Amino acid sequence: MTQSRTELKRTKKKSPFKRFLKITMLTFLGLFLLAGGAVAYLYYSMANVTSSAQHELDRGDRSELREEAVNPTSDPISILFLGLDSRDGDLSGRTDAMVLATFNPDEKSIKMLNIPRDSLVDIAGRGTRDKINHAHAFGGLDMTVSTVENLLNIPVDYFVSLNFDAFMQIIDELGGIEVDVQSGFTEKDNATYGTIVLEEGVQTLNGEEALAYVRMRKSDPRGDLGRGDRQKEVIEAIIRKSANFSSITKFGPIMDSLENNLHTNISFNSILGMHTYAGELDNIDHISFDGENHTENGVYYYRLYDESVAEISQRFRWHLEIDPKPAETETEAGSEEETNTDM
Repeated sequence: MTQSRTELKRTKKKSPFKRFLKITMLTFLGLFLLAGGAVAYLYYSMANVTSSAQHELDRGDRSELREEAVNPTSDPISILFLGLDSRDGDLSGRTDAMVLATFNPDEKSIKMLNIPRDSLVDIAGRGTRDKINHAHAFGGLDMTVSTVENLLNIPVDYFVSLNFDAFMQIIDELGGIEVDVQSGFTEKDNATYGTIVLEEGVQTLNGEEALAYVRMRKSDPRGDLGRGDRQKEVIEAIIRKSANFSSITKFGPIMDSLENNLHTNISFNSILGMHTYAGELDNIDHISFDGENHTENGVYYYRLYDESVAEISQRFRWHLEIDPKPAETETEAGSEEETNTDM
């Protein structure tokens, strides 16, 4: 019997394949809206945190070594990362870790220098020589930034200061970070985490373990130099883990931690503008000072060799495009970056 037009329509509506297509399309639409909401939530949270954590230097929005303010999206810039020996929302005191990084958007390259905390340097604005980590205790972020600028004769465009609480909470919320412990050790600090025992080998560390890992130096035959390498290793591990972080629900606690325990002069839009460096983590050029142990009036210092400071200063000035780079140096730099990529 011939079916009516109405019956044919009913038959088509009941087609299992079309029902499948409809459900699939609605599912993808729902996922799209959910993803959009998650991105919007993350953007809103990050924007609020970076806004509340903003701390401007007395100098204003640019270094005195710059003729005009830089744009992180298009200009080479420098960022000073500071780990502060403090807790409970306190962002004062001495710096326990200092890492200076420069970013060149044209080369898509990053250079990273650990500054040993016991380095004997001229403290800007005081007319004295002392350990570089004392600059923050003497004059806060302004004196610290000025001291690093004077040491290396380069502008420090941005800074990020983070205390122990934020460091540990961020790593815990990320589910830990993977590092390769070169030599097992036991570290004891009752004020922070008690006793931590780390075995040799690749492993995932929680916040307390990671803090012990970056702070330990007595069991490291290289002392502060070895500690500096571990600090750079952990910074990279945090960035990698954050880049692969998929659970949007965990960003809330991380944002709360940052809001209470971080100061920076980098805007949220500037952070977004630097996303092109996310794929360059394996191409970071690690730089270290040459120097020697030195005791003066019974106090231990790390004395930097003048020629090492001058050489590193020049490398940074080339990378920041302050000075023109000689042609032969450009060739050598290209070979060096290729070597780093293969590591």
